[in-house]
Amino acid sequence: MASHALRLHPLLFSAAAARPAPLAARPGGGARRVHRRHSLAVVRCSSSAAQALKIKSIPTKPVEGQKTGTMFQQENYLANWIQALFNSLPPEDYVGGTLVLGGDGRYFNKDAAQIITKIAAGNGVGKILVGRNGLLSTPAVSAVIRKRQANGGFIMSASHNPGGPDNDWGIKFNYSSGQPAPETITDQIYGNTLSISEIKTADIPDVDLSSLGVVSYGDFTVEVIDPVLDYLELMENVFDFQLIKGLLSRPDFRFVFDAMHAVTGAYADPIFVEKLGADPVDYILNGVPLEDFGNGHPDPNLTYAKELVFTMFGSGAPDFGAASDGDGDRNMILGRRFFVTPSDSVAIIAANAQAAIPYFQSGPKGLARSMPTSGALDRKLSICGEESFGTGSDHIREKDGIWAVLAWLSILAHRNKDKKAGERLVSVEDVAREHWATYGRNFFSRYDYEECESESANKMMEHLRDVIAKSKPGEKYGNYTLQFADDFSYTDPVDGSTVSKQGLRFVFTDGSRIIFRLSGTGSAGATIRIYIEQFESDASKHDLDAQIALKPLIDLALSVSKLKDFTGRDKPTVIT
Repeated sequence: MASHALRLHPLLFSAAAARPAPLAARPGGGARRVHRRHSLAVVRCSSSAAQALKIKSIPTKPVEGQKTGTMFQQENYLANWIQALFNSLPPEDYVGGTLVLGGDGRYFNKDAAQIITKIAAGNGVGKILVGRNGLLSTPAVSAVIRKRQANGGFIMSASHNPGGPDNDWGIKFNYSSGQPAPETITDQIYGNTLSISEIKTADIPDVDLSSLGVVSYGDFTVEVIDPVLDYLELMENVFDFQLIKGLLSRPDFRFVFDAMHAVTGAYADPIFVEKLGADPVDYILNGVPLEDFGNGHPDPNLTYAKELVFTMFGSGAPDFGAASDGDGDRNMILGRRFFVTPSDSVAIIAANAQAAIPYFQSGPKGLARSMPTSGALDRKLSICGEESFGTGSDHIREKDGIWAVLAWLSILAHRNKDKKAGERLVSVEDVAREHWATYGRNFFSRYDYEECESESANKMMEHLRDVIAKSKPGEKYGNYTLQFADDFSYTDPVDGSTVSKQGLRFVFTDGSRIIFRLSGTGSAGATIRIYIEQFESDASKHDLDAQIALKPLIDLALSVSKLKDFTGRDKPTVIT
């Protein structure tokens, strides 16, 4: 029996015994390696007259003792979780209902789509809407759920982590408003994985995912849909496409988009070329989705989007550059030889949205950011964003990379709509500097130390917790005076749930911050992230390089954490 090694991403499983991580935070967790077997042994069969389907009951047992990085060779690993999900949902949430299915195009997605489809049929789902070739970006899944009034949807993605036979694979479930499933559901899924004994699957052939159309098996239907159309329609309702088209058609404006061989490659031509008139020859980099992302790391930052960075900082650079990640919910924005931090990006979009984006013509309803994201957004306080290159609004219930690119194109188009041929255009850098002049500049940087040895990384975090426990307001840390230090926790104002250990914070009286977080969303070891922020109101200092402006805080962070002593690392893998 053929088999392959895979890892399940912690969007589904956290570090402790494959427990589903809270999807709103994903505090730690870790990737899982899975031994996949395509066939499932059948013990008994029953005929469902109502569905005219043969439903097979497959014996299984819980997968126990799972820890980060462990090699798993149990059968039915993915199938167990899918069945546990159905066991966790009220029947009225799926029986006879419609579910959406798609993903980022990584290795194993097509096989996984067949497994999920058959188990969905076996549990009484009425219809599956699946993207052609299994492709649907994370924001597109949310959009399709909302437009088609589906009961929910599966997203097959390990986000910005590498793909391929020896790399990451992941899955998550979104609910009927297009939002990630709440912790109450993920906790139930985990509980059911501990007691699962059978998998219900329909005895139907594999679905041809390459052709649009509908196929029915009794009362169960699979519709292969265009992965772009519903999402494109939504974008046309949010943005003024004619305004953007006017900018992209100018001979004095050049735009380049890096899809990183990930899912947004399927969206780039229909949106940027066919609808908006971008140059089809040289506007797109790495535009073909590949199962291993071209052997790359589909994380849109200055380290991994090397080709785009080289293009935007080279001679004859385009006016505007952007990239998106594996599943299309993150973005990076660049001007000509100018990098816009994610924290600044969301703040600038918020400041310009009402004038430039029709969806916000009455003004944003509200604004939100993740805790580590710089306070730049607070200075204007829907639009939301995070420092890890995620930006979006309430048009869907996910972050949205292409939305952010279209938002920036809208801002530039609005600012340049009256510029005549030959006049100097307002640039990305101009927009950013004008923003700083108005609101001040939040110097911000993030240091990522990837693939650290987990035990050493945890010891470093425990050391910092000990420092925090002994700290007192007013203590001096070099030239900085401590206002408070804590281990951040968050209580959801809607459902009252609390998520703890979300970051170790050192906040100083001048507003400067140092934050330490430990992440396990990759397949090898742990990632230590250090966030450094300092506000500067003096416009004469806004031209400083962030690494220079923040050097005293960076040095303080490395000293307080003893990072090199614990990990042996003397430089970060990624600097944002």
